[in-house]
Amino acid sequence: MSADVSPMRIGNELVTTEEVAEVRSPFSGEVVGRVPVGTEAHLDRAVALALARHRSGVLPAFERAEILDRAAGSLAERNEEFARSISDESAKPIKTARVEAARAVDTLRFSAAVARTLAGEMVPIDASSAGVGKIAYVQRVPIGVVAAISPFNFPLNLVCHKVGPAIAAGCPVVLKPASATPLTALKLAALLLDECGLPEGWLHVVTCGGKTAHHLVTHDDVSMITFTGSPEVGWGIRAAAPRKRVGLELGNNAPVVIEPDGDVIGAARKISVAGYSFAGQSCISVQRVYVHSSVHDAFVDELVTAVKGLKVGDPGADDTDVSALINPGETERVRGWITDAVGGGATVAAGGQLEGGVLAPTVLTGVQPDMEICRNEAFGPVVGVQAYDDFDEALRLANDSRYGLQAAVFTSDIGKALAAARTLEFGGVMINEVPTWRADQMPYGGLRDSGNTREGPPYAVREMTEERLIVIQP
Repeated sequence: MSADVSPMRIGNELVTTEEVAEVRSPFSGEVVGRVPVGTEAHLDRAVALALARHRSGVLPAFERAEILDRAAGSLAERNEEFARSISDESAKPIKTARVEAARAVDTLRFSAAVARTLAGEMVPIDASSAGVGKIAYVQRVPIGVVAAISPFNFPLNLVCHKVGPAIAAGCPVVLKPASATPLTALKLAALLLDECGLPEGWLHVVTCGGKTAHHLVTHDDVSMITFTGSPEVGWGIRAAAPRKRVGLELGNNAPVVIEPDGDVIGAARKISVAGYSFAGQSCISVQRVYVHSSVHDAFVDELVTAVKGLKVGDPGADDTDVSALINPGETERVRGWITDAVGGGATVAAGGQLEGGVLAPTVLTGVQPDMEICRNEAFGPVVGVQAYDDFDEALRLANDSRYGLQAAVFTSDIGKALAAARTLEFGGVMINEVPTWRADQMPYGGLRDSGNTREGPPYAVREMTEERLIVIQP
């Protein structure tokens, strides 16, 4: 671990400031790094350089693809280094951090593939008499400067999900990484700029607070904002930038419905991972589980046994499953939700206590829809279980949410599976898989307070490009 100052990247400059911010391990409190505290002036400089690069002309597609492929290869070779960086600054268990680093390689490779295949379409212009003798086509062109604001929970892969597609689309990027986890983003920028041939001006990283970053939202020379984080902040950004392209990937309180004809034991084992990986700090972490009353007890027994077997502690240890939440305030908030649920009649079937400052993985039974643990996003290591008798009622309960990112149903009945696919009002519906499942090339995004767009390189690139019609009279 290092406590040296990691400089910002603005153009070809390594920028430091007199004021620095410490990055501390959420588990140990140890200082793992320091970063400059950027200002609006730094953002202005980054945007100006990005705009100049945009106006100078886009890199050819093959160059963009080659840069991304080189970055994927370098990242694959340095998986352990980047995984340790993720773990150090976020307290993500190292085995989970290794998975994130490997997924980031895929994200960059898929972005390279999109760069090579991005195309417009021919327009059948002579379908009307006015078009006879003309040629028309639509070309996808870069939208302009992209402001990327990334969250703490995936400090590498979610940065790649913004930077990779932007490079593929030919858009210069100004990145504002999460204040709690900026170090890995700076390492990625160094890899792209210093090792993989990304030319000056295409990527800038400014480490600053959220209030300062709002300057990007209203900046006249920023064409698009891509944000991952809380609904409150995300929709605030959307309201403040009504004339910009704004892509939002926000929260969720992912539901799972388990029918008696489904793999009940398998579902419990999957949820024991999907509800607690990175202490539940994922937008699609399992939070609400609706289990048919005939298999409720068997499911709970299996889930509780699996959850009690999770190893809690140091994120740097190879066998740790669950470590600290991002800060003590979040730990106390989640504990408060558990206490309130118990006060409302729920039962703690596992966990609920602190183990060395880490909130133990918690299973609540007998939860009710009006409890905070069911109404909002916990973003912590807690899963609530509720019994039901009627499948349609279970689907209604799953839909009873202000969120709509991903949901899941376990059933062996194809009719029920198709009914769930039709009925569940979510961006993604998983059948016999947990809603926490994601492949990095798929369209990922939600409805309502879960967002307004789709991520995944092929889909993000669409958001980062404009359609330009060209009509030729030979």
